[in-house]
Amino acid sequence: MSLLAPIKATFAGLVLAVNTVVGFSLMMPLALLKLVLPFRVVRSVTDVLLNAIAENWISVNNGWMSLVGRTRWRISGLDGFKPKGWYLVSSNHQSWVDILVLQKVFNRRIPLLKFFIKHELIYVPLIGLAWWALDFPFMRRKGGSSARKDLEAARKACEKFRVVPTSVISFLEGTRYTKAKHDQQKSPYRHLLKPKTGGIAMALETLGDKLETLVDVTIDYPDGVPTFTDLMAGRVHNVTVTIRQVHIPEDLHAAEDGTDAQYRQRLQAWINGLWDAKDAELSSLRAGR
Repeated sequence: MSLLAPIKATFAGLVLAVNTVVGFSLMMPLALLKLVLPFRVVRSVTDVLLNAIAENWISVNNGWMSLVGRTRWRISGLDGFKPKGWYLVSSNHQSWVDILVLQKVFNRRIPLLKFFIKHELIYVPLIGLAWWALDFPFMRRKGGSSARKDLEAARKACEKFRVVPTSVISFLEGTRYTKAKHDQQKSPYRHLLKPKTGGIAMALETLGDKLETLVDVTIDYPDGVPTFTDLMAGRVHNVTVTIRQVHIPEDLHAAEDGTDAQYRQRLQAWINGLWDAKDAELSSLRAGR
């Protein structure tokens, strides 16, 4: 292990902490204003300012990532995006590093990425409240009555996203990939967990008339899946990101009820086809390693 790694990690951690505190401090007055005055005209202003603060936070993170590491980025498919469009984004999920990778790749190329997040993460100091201020949908993912609450939370969040251009991202696997989870699921895919459609169905139901396209992202780490500590210590040497803009079929694009059984079957079949292609792509990228 490099003797510089602890120094790099300490530096990155300090910059991240200060960046987060400053961003949080700037966000909270706007979030409270939006809470006290829940009118569309107020939201149209506060949401733009909140998103701008979050984009600056990402830019600072990109800065320390560049300083502590010499990552070789192989990115393809970034042409043709609009900073003021509406996008539905999907990606495979292996590590917390995925989030910073996606933010680096798409920052200011498309609107701020809004994630479907586990409800427990609202309690993460500062970051959890920042996600709340930015209207990230918090999901319990426990089934039964909790599943109904999840769908309602997703619907309300997506309706808010109609006010300003937004990119909604869903890690369709629902959790980070591990070999143990893969085996437990008996996943039919070699490199992926089974995809879920709950969040993406709600996004299509509430934003279907605004969504430009599905942005299909595949992330691969040629040197092995890194941890967040690896990223801060400058140990992420290679990252491959491939991006495809995929047409959303009309019978899914204009969904009226994401809970309809036949609709969900069509959506699942379409997603399964995308997952087949993604699994084949990952097999090609990893061939011979």
